[in-house]
Amino acid sequence: MTTLAKVRLMKDLRRIQIDPPPGISGCPSDDNLFEWDAIIVGPLDTLYENGIFKLHLFFSENYPIDPPLVKFISRIFHPNVFHDGMVCMNTLVTLWTPALDVAAVLTSIQSLLAEPYFDSPANETATVFYTQNKKGYAKMVRECVDLTLQ
Repeated sequence: MTTLAKVRLMKDLRRIQIDPPPGISGCPSDDNLFEWDAIIVGPLDTLYENGIFKLHLFFSENYPIDPPLVKFISRIFHPNVFHDGMVCMNTLVTLWTPALDVAAVLTSIQSLLAEPYFDSPANETATVFYTQNKKGYAKMVRECVDLTLQ
């Protein structure tokens, strides 16, 4: 039985394979269309530059009505990423629309690395470092970036 979610995920997969956004890739993991592995390269001219961050996306049978859950597998220090790697971003909650696809979600997360959103921080420690100790924040981020390159 073909579901709307499966059809949409196949469409998203074709798009990301044919025309991937710069620095982004993704595909289903272990032949499970509802769980994807993805990679985001840290944006140029940011502290995350050249980092190769691994993520995991979880889709429900209600996708694209419901947004995916997105989790960093790679260690990351960022105001909008919980300690367990889960991403906290308006695009995945209040601003979600079925018009967004996997490529758009990953592109939004890549942009979030460059410009954190502080109205609802997920990682209070990273937020404090970012706002009050830029050098300390930079050091923590660079440690995470370096880990992605090993």
